[in-house]
Amino acid sequence: MKTDDASSCACPPPAVIEAPATGPEADAALSRLCKALAHPARVQILRLLAARSACLCGEVVEVLDLAQSTVSQHLKILKEAGLVRGEIQGPRTCYCLEPAALHHLGQLVDGLVTSIPTADRI
Repeated sequence: MKTDDASSCACPPPAVIEAPATGPEADAALSRLCKALAHPARVQILRLLAARSACLCGEVVEVLDLAQSTVSQHLKILKEAGLVRGEIQGPRTCYCLEPAALHHLGQLVDGLVTSIPTADRI
């Protein structure tokens, strides 16, 4: 039984992120994003949001079978890291992926991988 309905859920427009993929600023950004992803439930939340255009907290609770307070804390961490965005709609918050942040994460990881000498890469 669904506790929420995301069919009327509308997330804010995506952000634009312009930042270097290497250097001290990039290292700090990669560290911050990796810390936000350092729990399997948060990765599951990102996968769930990727499979849907939008999702309410109650729907995440149903899918992950975690306590609402636990899901809310994980969503808060992902939102603070910029990986998800949320739109408050009355008593509920609609969550969506932040595509620009995920793209930036990919660039940061690629920047790390390409810093490894070619001969040492697998």
